[in-house]
Amino acid sequence: MQGLTEQEAATRRAAGQGNNVTLQTSRSYWHILEENLFTFINGIFFTISLVMFLLNRAGDAILVVIVIFGGVLVNIYQEIWAKRQLDRIALLSRPQATVIRNGCEQELDPSQIVIGDTLMVRPGDQIVVDGEIVGNGRIEVDESLLTGESDLIPKQAGAAVYSGSFCVSGTACYEAQKVGTETVAYKLMVGARMFRRVLTPLQVEINVVIRVFMLIACFLWLLVAISFVSKDYSVNDIAQRAAVIAGLVPAGLLIAITLAYGLGAVRMLGQDVLIQQSNAVESLSNVDTLCLDKTGTLTTNQLTLEEIYPIVHSKDTICQLLGDYAATTTAGNRTITAIANVIPGIVRQLKAEIPFSSSRKWSAIAFDEAERSGVYVLGAPEVLAPTMIIEAEVKSYLHAKAEQGLRVVLFAYRPDVAGAVLDPDNPQLPSFLTPLAVLCFADQLRPEAYETLQGFTNAAIEIKIISGDHPQTVAALAKQAGLKHIQLVSGPELAEMDAAKFAEVAQSCTIFGRVSPEQKASLISALRQAGRYVAMIGDGVNDILSLKQANLAIAMESGSKATRSVADIVLLNDSFRALPHTFLEGQRIRNGIQDVLKLFLIRTFCITLLIFATAIVTNSFPLQNKQSAIVSLIGVGFPTMFIPVWAKPGLLPRRSMVRSMLHFVVPATLTLTLVSLVIYLFYLVVAVLDLPPISGVAQVNHAIPRSALVTILVMGELLLIPFLKPPTTAWVGGEPLSGDWRYSIVALLLFGGYLLILAIPPLRQFFELYPLSKVSYLFIGLVALEWCFILRAVWRSRFLDRVLGIDLS
Repeated sequence: MQGLTEQEAATRRAAGQGNNVTLQTSRSYWHILEENLFTFINGIFFTISLVMFLLNRAGDAILVVIVIFGGVLVNIYQEIWAKRQLDRIALLSRPQATVIRNGCEQELDPSQIVIGDTLMVRPGDQIVVDGEIVGNGRIEVDESLLTGESDLIPKQAGAAVYSGSFCVSGTACYEAQKVGTETVAYKLMVGARMFRRVLTPLQVEINVVIRVFMLIACFLWLLVAISFVSKDYSVNDIAQRAAVIAGLVPAGLLIAITLAYGLGAVRMLGQDVLIQQSNAVESLSNVDTLCLDKTGTLTTNQLTLEEIYPIVHSKDTICQLLGDYAATTTAGNRTITAIANVIPGIVRQLKAEIPFSSSRKWSAIAFDEAERSGVYVLGAPEVLAPTMIIEAEVKSYLHAKAEQGLRVVLFAYRPDVAGAVLDPDNPQLPSFLTPLAVLCFADQLRPEAYETLQGFTNAAIEIKIISGDHPQTVAALAKQAGLKHIQLVSGPELAEMDAAKFAEVAQSCTIFGRVSPEQKASLISALRQAGRYVAMIGDGVNDILSLKQANLAIAMESGSKATRSVADIVLLNDSFRALPHTFLEGQRIRNGIQDVLKLFLIRTFCITLLIFATAIVTNSFPLQNKQSAIVSLIGVGFPTMFIPVWAKPGLLPRRSMVRSMLHFVVPATLTLTLVSLVIYLFYLVVAVLDLPPISGVAQVNHAIPRSALVTILVMGELLLIPFLKPPTTAWVGGEPLSGDWRYSIVALLLFGGYLLILAIPPLRQFFELYPLSKVSYLFIGLVALEWCFILRAVWRSRFLDRVLGIDLS
């Protein structure tokens, strides 16, 4: 193959025949701004702030903008940072193309390809433009990204190949016929490389919560609108109430989640872990089962030929045959490379070839020379055994070497070429083979393998090793890496099981050897159907099917381009040791977000119930917009900046997130609402009694009861923080002992900040807080402490748990 000359390529590029289409790697800046700014809830807040400006209440309007749009701007900044990272990563990981120019192979960016270029493709390479196979090469192609079908498609001279597919086995050349926007896969490739907003399980449940409160807010807005028509309320009163109701929608919750995920992604990048999909962090927090291949994960994937055990001929003769086999084959792999590194050979005339496939687990060559007449086969002993007679001594040798952790391969021979079916489109293992030799290969265990597996155990994650090697070989290496409670099963045994037995073995066994890529995918699928949340680590094209089946796909950076393209996470520098830390990071983020959600739910439920309660009991509205904002900022907003950062890892029970939080949320909400309503009513009565009637009607100053309500709500929400993370056993009630004083210190500092607001007249006036007497503040504080004892008693008695039927076992 000579390919085009550089001059011909330049001429065609100038004529507009180049592959110079720019694929957008992530969302545009405008798309990010549009998604974050132009939302329904932001429109409501903007309308309310505009009304506030028109009513000359600039302070309220500015507060709405700062609280809501400030969070939106933080979110926009984080996503723009993520976009730039994705763009940079996409540029670095863009698949290179091997192009033949002037008779020489060159690694070029796909944008340099022109129509008529000849490209070389090898196992694991991505086909980057549409074309047609030329020459004598044969390959098997995975077109699942285009068709959705996982079957491997054989391709030889004249067959069409499409961009977006991957070469799984074999080597061939293809001529570029369609480039740029003309390729079949162009639109699919654009979609595949764009940022994908995939809601995680946690976000799905949180969205349900937000929608519920959105419906409640709409209902309350409707009531406010009716009251404006039926009662004598000013526009200012209506705007104030609409703003407070809008604050019930916990829009800041998604901001807290985004910041937590962003912080986790940054921390993981520092551990050489690259997050490629937005749902990867959430997936990490859910993983309870990790499946991995031995090769490339536990081992370094650098095979060395350790020993040759001749069966028929002398060792020198076997070495000559092996050397010629390795030198002549056009479809190399790591086994062939290991042979070629130590045994030189002569390139012979090739008559037929079947490239190695993970599904077949064998490869074959037929030489077209009298000196090397016959069919030579390299493959797994279990696969070749039915076609030959193996003596007991050889079987014993195979078993012993496999138990030592060595990879054993059988080299066999058939003198009759005519009787062998060596059709690449329908490959069949030749029959009546004669064993020539056993080859033993060593695959070095990664230095960090032992420490890493222990880290998985500490993270409560079950390990399952799924490999194409002999089960005994895999088990021996697993033992060296510190894996315990090993149970073995082989691919042929799995093939004979029915669906029920297969599913049972998938859960009970830890080592799966001699499995095909299809069986790998079936094992992952069986684990998922059993309720497991499965992560799969792979590096070769034979892992693609199983990676697609897993909840979380993880690829090694040194793995094939195909594997990296379908992965959610890529381990930079093959940093296998970073994975346990990564799983713990994911658990920490999820736990922190659940703690944040508890505070949001309590605050939102409490304000909602107070609105209904005060309307029923007193025909009044409990809070003004600024007062609601200070309760939200001090009681929930500022604490949620620290809670996700300090959260600890740990696998949570597999039940609904909302159901698991009812034990904490319901008692706190009901008791805090009741105590707050009592304080509000008490000071409302005080205000009525203290003010003389004008024209026979008592003019109630609602600033006093509202200020008292703000104080009890702030105290109550801050006192919930040590209950959420109990520093001592005295605070244990709704949650287990944490022993971490940082949360309580933050709550104390925030309470000091609230007292500072009360003490500084301009700040107090801005938030429309009425200065109460010291005796009143002391009284409210004592009520808050008494509420703590009542709430703790309710939690410890589990009275409401029994009423609600919450099972925490």
